[in-house]
Amino acid sequence: MKFLPSDPSRRHVLGLLLAAPAVARAQLRTAEELEDNPRWLQQREALFARRPIAEDESLLTLQAPARAEDAAVVPLAIRAGFAQGEGGLSVRRLVLVIDNNPSPLAAMVEYGPASGRADLETRVRIDEYGFVRAVAELSDGRLVMSKRFVKASGGCSAPPGKDAEAARATLGRMRLAVQEDAAAGQPVRAQLMVSHPNDSGLVMDQATRLYTKAQFVRRIELAYAGRPLLAATVDFSISENPHLRFWLKAEPRGGELVARVDDTEGRHFEQRLQLGA
Repeated sequence: MKFLPSDPSRRHVLGLLLAAPAVARAQLRTAEELEDNPRWLQQREALFARRPIAEDESLLTLQAPARAEDAAVVPLAIRAGFAQGEGGLSVRRLVLVIDNNPSPLAAMVEYGPASGRADLETRVRIDEYGFVRAVAELSDGRLVMSKRFVKASGGCSAPPGKDAEAARATLGRMRLAVQEDAAAGQPVRAQLMVSHPNDSGLVMDQATRLYTKAQFVRRIELAYAGRPLLAATVDFSISENPHLRFWLKAEPRGGELVARVDDTEGRHFEQRLQLGA
């Protein structure tokens, strides 16, 4: 078939040919993100060896946007299908993996007796299109997972939201908040906010052309009424100014909620909040 220079059929065929490599790359990208993704398989082997992992949305659900508005601040919500201890079942450990981040293991959370629910909300950086996975180890030994494919890129090398001087001025400031209308013995929603740049070390200073130093929150420990609530080991995959929403188990006599935070520079921050009966 012969096409004239202005023939629309010719333009259509050329368009398909030009688009083909991009389509092929997109299809390959999707295939790489399936269960045979080598990055995920490496993390799975290191964390769980060959233990089976089930996907059961009635036990664990991960909520995440299909396409992120800002790859440096992607909201995530992990929901357990039960309160801690309900029916004799609880979450011992929760692991958050972002398959294609430079450091895929974003958070590992150990739950203590003061935890009301294993639900957790935070904000993360995502560097490439790929799966975000939440894996929970239950008290009966089972592993359950919920995953979402998130379209986001460049989050780990995105510039900070405020300048370095402003970040230094507020570094380490923390705020604890707890809902006020909770009944004793029931799970209570609370949140922790930490002012910290959480520098990934992957951001280039446009003036000096040098990369900023990596410095980020590494450990978060929460206790309530003298009992451990949760202990989280995290990295720079957690967004600037780390934010956690969590649940504690209300005590009839109240108690003190204590947050302790350590960063990679050896700095220690602490905040306390007294909760009434």
